[in-house]
Amino acid sequence: MENRGLLFIPDISGFTKFVNDVEIEHSRFIIQQLLEVLIKANDAGLEISEIEGDAILFYKFGEPQKLESLYKQVEKMFQAFHQYLIAYDNRKICQCKACISAVDLSLKVITHYGEFTPLNVQRFNKLIGKDVIVAHQLLKNDIPQHEYWLVTTELDKEPTEFTKWMHWDSSTKQTENGEISFHYTQLGPLKKEILPAFTQPDIDKKTKMLSVSKDYAIDIKTLCYTVVHFEFRHLWYPGIKAIDEVEHFLPGIGSRHRHVLENGKTELMYISSFVYDPEGKTIFSETNEKDKNTFRFIAEKTGEHSSRLTLETYFQSNIIKQALFNRLEKKKKEKELQQSLERLDKVLKEMIVPLEF
Repeated sequence: MENRGLLFIPDISGFTKFVNDVEIEHSRFIIQQLLEVLIKANDAGLEISEIEGDAILFYKFGEPQKLESLYKQVEKMFQAFHQYLIAYDNRKICQCKACISAVDLSLKVITHYGEFTPLNVQRFNKLIGKDVIVAHQLLKNDIPQHEYWLVTTELDKEPTEFTKWMHWDSSTKQTENGEISFHYTQLGPLKKEILPAFTQPDIDKKTKMLSVSKDYAIDIKTLCYTVVHFEFRHLWYPGIKAIDEVEHFLPGIGSRHRHVLENGKTELMYISSFVYDPEGKTIFSETNEKDKNTFRFIAEKTGEHSSRLTLETYFQSNIIKQALFNRLEKKKKEKELQQSLERLDKVLKEMIVPLEF
């Protein structure tokens, strides 16, 4: 039995082939994160042979495992996969095709039992053998749905239905090594058991201290792109020299960054809300980690080539702090916000928005 064992392949699909460099880079990053999620969800003692693009080849030598324990592993990976996608969809800021379509990615799992031999290459055991070929050929089949668990008859001839919703169908696949029989069951119902994604609290218990607005003769898409992207902030907001230490390749709700001020000081911030609606209101908020004050940007479409930006400041509920602000700082801060809106006008007129946004 030393050369016989389980072949276990979770395979991700659903991304279209983007031609834009940014979308390719973002889709590659999202797939990388999902592959890491699948690896972390492995608690069945599976070994990794190699990562194959959008799939992982796991294996485990020994007697065939009971299908019920394999189902628990499939269930854990599937739910971890979709939990990540739901959370990403709720926190994402980027509106390129790759980022907005990530939530529609799907996962199928191929499980097969057979003979194979490890070939040690650096730290990986690359598997060779006819059953490795069979397992990979099973990735392409006639199953109409995209999210399922496939079990060959070499692993189990009559699989059991472990849950009320589970139903097994049977089919065959002609491979280089002859016809392979298998069973498959849909995994979509598992999505109903996934807990909703955590939403970062924003300003529900805070007090609005300031609000200033300005109308622009510019389309809402250009306004949103300019306001949301950190690399442009220093061009229009007085006092900010740069924004750095963005902790995530694709920033989203909860991710942290640092405001580098012209006076030499710094402020550690995190993104506390983002709601994108190009036909209504797009809301983007940053919260100061130290004092928990929140700065909110609200972009509204007022016409095909016109829009409005509102800047708001919110404080934690503190009567003394609010009274001091109103008395000593409010006029200065209001002037600063109005100045930023004026400076933004020039930046917007020179802004070129990428096609993928």
